[in-house]
Amino acid sequence: MEYRSLGRSGLKVPVLTLGTGTFGGVGGFSSWGTTGPEEARRLVDICLESGLTMFDSADIYSRGESERVLGAAVAGRRDSVLISTKVTFPTGRGPNDCGSSRHYLIRAVEASLKRLGTDYIDLLQLHGYDAETPHEEVLSTLDTLIKAGKLRYIGVSNFSGWHLMKALGVSDRYGYARYVAHQAYYSLVGRDYEWELMPLGLAEGVGAVVWSPLGWGRLTGKIRRGAPLPETSRRRDQKQNDIGPHVGDEHLFKVVDALDGVAAEIGKTVPQVALNWLLQRPGVATLIIGARNEQQLRDNLGAVGWALTKDQIARLDAASAVMPAYPYWHQRQFSRNPPPV
Repeated sequence: MEYRSLGRSGLKVPVLTLGTGTFGGVGGFSSWGTTGPEEARRLVDICLESGLTMFDSADIYSRGESERVLGAAVAGRRDSVLISTKVTFPTGRGPNDCGSSRHYLIRAVEASLKRLGTDYIDLLQLHGYDAETPHEEVLSTLDTLIKAGKLRYIGVSNFSGWHLMKALGVSDRYGYARYVAHQAYYSLVGRDYEWELMPLGLAEGVGAVVWSPLGWGRLTGKIRRGAPLPETSRRRDQKQNDIGPHVGDEHLFKVVDALDGVAAEIGKTVPQVALNWLLQRPGVATLIIGARNEQQLRDNLGAVGWALTKDQIARLDAASAVMPAYPYWHQRQFSRNPPPV
C-alpha cells in the first residue's frame, strides 16, 4: 500500500481509506449498506492485511452506529489504525444540535470519542460549512481540542474555495492549527474539484480526501447503456438521486465506455481503473472506498500497485471533460493562467 503525506503535514496516510458509511445500516443509511459488527471486523482485518490502515466515519452515519461499529472493529489495535470522522450536521432537533459553534463542537467530539471507544481522533473534519459561526470561534475551539490531545489533525469537507481560504487566513493570523485535509467529492463524472479547490489545495497544502470516487455509485461497472440498474444500486433510491450530484446519461455512458476500453486493455475492472485515474491527480492524498461486502473491498484494493499510462489517462480525461463554470473557462484562454492538470 502506498502512503502519502496528508496535505502540508507530517501525517502519512494510505492512498485508500475505508469509508464506514455502510456500517450500522440504520435509518436512511440502510441504502448504503447494513454491515454489522462481525462483518465489519472482517473487513477491517482484510484492510490491515493489505496495508490499508485508515477508516473514515461521521457522527450522522446511521445515527452514530457507524462510529460504534467501527470502534468495536478496531478494538485492541487502536495504535495500528488511523481514525477519521466528521461532525457539524444535525444530530438533534435543538438550535444548538448542529454546526461548528464552540458549544456544539466540544460536545460532538466528546460524543464521537465515546462511540469510537478511543481517547483521540486522528483526523476530525467539519462535515459542512457553518456560515453562522465565525472562523475565529471554530478554529480556536479546534486548536484547544488539539492541545488537549483529543484531536491530532483537522480538516473540512464540502467547503467552497473562498470559505476554506478565509479559514486558513484566520489560522495564519492567530497561530491556530491549520486545516490539512479537504474531504471533497471528485470522480471521473464529477470533476468540479479541479476548477478551484485543487489549485487552492496545492498552493496551501490542503490534501484531497476524496469521497465517492466512483461517482455516487455510477462507476461500479454495473451501470451501462441499455441495461437495467443493479438491484443493490443506490441509483434505485430516489432520495439518494435527489441529494447526489446530477450526471447526464449520455455523459455517464461516454465515460463508462472509455473505462471499459481501458479496463479490457489491462485486465482490470472498471472501478479499479476509475480509482487509479484519481490517484494520478495532483494533490490527492487518499480515496475513501466503500464496500458492502468482502468481494467489493478486495476489488477496490486492486486499484493500487500499478499505474495507468499517459495515453490511457488522456483518453479518460477526454471522455470525462466538461466546460468549467465561469470564470474558469474564461481564465483558461490566458496562457499565464493554465489549469492545474
